[in-house]
Parts: sequence; structure tokens; C-alpha cells
Amino acid sequence: MKSDEKGRASLEEAGAEDIDILPNGLAFFSVGLKFPGLHSFAPDKPGGILMMDLKEEKPRALELRVSWGFDLASFNPHGISTFIDGDDTVYLFVVNHPEFKNTVEIFKFEEEENSLLHLKTIKHELLPRYVYVADILAHEIHVLEKQPNMNLTQLKVLQLGTLVDNLSIDPSSGDIWVGCHPNGQKLFVYDPNHPPSSEVLRIQNILSEKPSVTTVYINNGSVLQGSSVATIYDRKLLVGTLYQRALYCPQKDGLGL
Repeated sequence: MKSDEKGRASLEEAGAEDIDILPNGLAFFSVGLKFPGLHSFAPDKPGGILMMDLKEEKPRALELRVSWGFDLASFNPHGISTFIDGDDTVYLFVVNHPEFKNTVEIFKFEEEENSLLHLKTIKHELLPRYVYVADILAHEIHVLEKQPNMNLTQLKVLQLGTLVDNLSIDPSSGDIWVGCHPNGQKLFVYDPNHPPSSEVLRIQNILSEKPSVTTVYINNGSVLQGSSVATIYDRKLLVGTLYQRALYCPQKDGLGL
């Protein structure tokens, strides 16, 4: 993977399908996802992980180097999650689709070198399920409860008038932020003259009888195309897309965060 300015710029334009933010304001982006039937702005480049420091006045994305021994040529990152160990070591768990298969890659974040040390590849026919599950084609979010025996039981189904993609939970409030696609046809049949729209929903008190659903951001594709994830840190909103770019919205933009 290229690490020069030209290489980073191309990845920044290749989509930010998922985003996760550390408590210290470091945001990680999984970029360059390729899937059969989806348009790609960087079809000849592997995917990668970008990082942005949201505490900076003008944050910019930086591509993280990956340790030797990991197959970068087939890196096709999808979902991403971070984990902080008791000694403050940061780990990244990345859903990967090498050759359109399914694995989970575990990396150790080495901040001083701005790099990722690959530790392990997990392959199994059974992967965890989730507490909140987005059903994109049904326009729904399923709320599941984990039982002591590790089974999941369904509590409710929240119906939304849009295609829901990745879900992100604000640890300070429990609010759920959702990257959405208002028009599925434009998403899968790409037309530069009629690009896919973007929408961000904020769901508050999802476990209550009447959850609050607020449209925080919506655009017809003139600014942002195909929003797939939204996540927040200190009233700063990051919106990733399936194959275009990410949008950074500080609180001064008046989004009511």
C-alpha cells in the first residue's frame, strides 16, 4: 500500500465504510471496500485504515502502515471496532473480505509509528451476532437481548423509512447513530448525474416504548454520496460513505449535536 501523499489522497476518495473513535479523539476509518455489484472509485487499489485526530483544529486523514507479513494486496476492510486493554493498548478488529471471503483481522495500534501490527486472522463459520441489528432492505433495526446462555432474544423492531446501514453507539449517552441510504436504486445503480443521497439518523432511548428518531443530516448527493456510517465524539460528527469520502462536521456547523 502506498504511503505517500498521492496514495493517501486516493484512499480518502475511495469510501469510508465504517468509523470508530477512541475516547482520546483518534478516529479510525476503514476505506476502499469492494463488493460485487457496487461502484468503486479505486478499483485497482487495496483497502486500508486511515486515522484522524479530532482534537486538532483542522484534522486530516493519515493512512496507517500495516506490518510486514499481512496480505495487503487482498485487504478489503468492511466494519471496524476498537478495544482498549487494561494497559491502554489499543486493538482494532476489522471485518475483512479477502477475495470476497469473510474474516476478522486483529491489529495492535502502535501510535508512535502510526502503524498497525497484525496479530491474528479469525476464520469461523459462526461469528457473533449483535444486540442492535440493521436490516437494510427491510428499513428496520432489530433490538436483541443477550441471555446468560449467550442466546439472543428479540425485544422489538424499529421501523424506519430509509435503508439503514452501519450502527454506532455514543458511549456517553447510549444514542444510536445510523448511516442511511434514502434511495436504494441510486446506491446500487450508480449514475454521476443522479448520485445516491445521504442521511444520518439519531435514535435516542431505543429501549423505551417510544424511541426518538431524529434526522440530523440529509443531502441529495451534491455534497455526500451513499452515507454508510455516522459516529460522534465530543459533539463532532463523522459521516462515512460506501465509496466516496467522509464528512467531518464540528459543532459550529449547527447540526444540533
